[in-house]
Amino acid sequence: MAQKRSAPGGKSRLAKRRASKRKWSADVTRRSDALDLETGVFAQQRPDEIARSLKRSAERSTRRKSEPYRSAMSMLTFYINRAGSSLSRRRLHILERAKGELRKAFGRDTH
Repeated sequence: MAQKRSAPGGKSRLAKRRASKRKWSADVTRRSDALDLETGVFAQQRPDEIARSLKRSAERSTRRKSEPYRSAMSMLTFYINRAGSSLSRRRLHILERAKGELRKAFGRDTH
């Protein structure tokens, strides 16, 4: 019976490929062309702080391809969708409220 060959570093190629696929969303959050995020933006406790940070990042970014509001909202939505079931209900509620705060910050409040 043939043994599995490991790639350099001890992990099999399959294990490395699986690990890289699992972490692609974290990589997008760190190195996105949409905008450069401030460290810990999604860990903040207040929705208005998250919104202000995203707005600053979107307005300062020279790499974004769309308007600042759209880039900021896209990154927030991306984070919420990719974190998925690992977010606590409290955390999800804070992030969803940050969407409303982001709309207000950009003058797009519909209510």
